[in-house]
Amino acid sequence: MEKNSKPPYLIGLLCLIPLVGALVGVALILYGVLKYKDKWLIAIGAFGVVFTIGVYSFLAYDLKYGKDAGEAFARIAQKQINNLANELESYKARNGKYPDDLDQLSHWNSDIIIADPLLVRKEFKNPKPYFHYVNKGDNYILFSVGIDGFPNTKDDIYPNLPTGHYGYIKP
Repeated sequence: MEKNSKPPYLIGLLCLIPLVGALVGVALILYGVLKYKDKWLIAIGAFGVVFTIGVYSFLAYDLKYGKDAGEAFARIAQKQINNLANELESYKARNGKYPDDLDQLSHWNSDIIIADPLLVRKEFKNPKPYFHYVNKGDNYILFSVGIDGFPNTKDDIYPNLPTGHYGYIKP
């Protein structure tokens, strides 16, 4: 190493770009330890790694718990529950009765989505994060837990069905 060789501190500005910053940060740490033996270069590199981890952690948290993300998942749940209600009616038309549970429906049609995206989003410990479905014989109850993730609250999502739709009853 030359006596006048200065550590590349300005490259540390790249640490402000998430993901790129982590890679540059690791490189700066290695340069700081192995080539320049410079604590500031090591600190700048460590900042780049920590900054990237922080940005992506915030984004993951916001996707999981953020209000806007919750509303987007609610719109997805509304579309899926409408499709699910139509599939329940198709099942009854072909089999003469509604399925006992949503697993039975998914075995009948493997393309139907029975998982409530609002439950999946929150990663509840429920091994079956399905839409709430209760077979009532000639009728059924079907709903999503809504953004709060709890059933039987004011934000629950129900199918939007045309008037006179066969067996759906709102709880």
